[in-house]
Amino acid sequence: MSRAQISALVFGVGGFGALVASTTSNEWKVTTRASSVITATWVYQGLWMNCAGTALGSFHCRPHFTIFKVEGYIQACRGLMIAAVCLGFFASVFALFGMKCTKVGGSEKAKAKIAFLAGIVFILSGLCSMTGCSLYANKITTEFFDPLFVEQKYELGAALFIGWAGSSLCIIGGVIFCFSISDNNKTPRMGYTYNGATSVMSSRTKYHGGEGDFKITSPSKQFDKNAYV
Repeated sequence: MSRAQISALVFGVGGFGALVASTTSNEWKVTTRASSVITATWVYQGLWMNCAGTALGSFHCRPHFTIFKVEGYIQACRGLMIAAVCLGFFASVFALFGMKCTKVGGSEKAKAKIAFLAGIVFILSGLCSMTGCSLYANKITTEFFDPLFVEQKYELGAALFIGWAGSSLCIIGGVIFCFSISDNNKTPRMGYTYNGATSVMSSRTKYHGGEGDFKITSPSKQFDKNAYV
């Protein structure tokens, strides 16, 4: 099960890195080329900044100066992604303490509990991130297919796909961690059978087997031999 825990740690830490990259990225949504006449410029937005770029490679980003004018779904996604990153960090720390191949964490029983806790926290991290990315994507698709929406329409950005991938990795790693402790319950226990009380004479007879018959000499024969001396 040590290999399973190593695989779970790789999945979990990889998912945690993807969540950090997705949270800090500015490409959560990008302007669609379908309804835009000028395709040499485009706008992409994230949770923290609005950016504009040109085909020449230049771009300019402007952060959200105040949280009071930010839309509610963006604030909700911010909270979910920050929670996912924090949970992923603590889950990675718990996983290092709960793995069997490490020398920290206490006894085997304590390490199994820590590994199970790490798995639960990884799963919660993945669920928070998946909820935030799905909420943001739902807002984009709703505006895109709404015929009455006349403002600039956007498409799904790369950060959303990175967030979904990181969420999946965290959930997979958490599930593996949770099932990796099942090996402790399958450890066979030593059993002892009680054969009852036996006397010392019977145990000696069982130990020597048939050799005792050849060592026993009858006293009558010994008396007959001494009589002729």
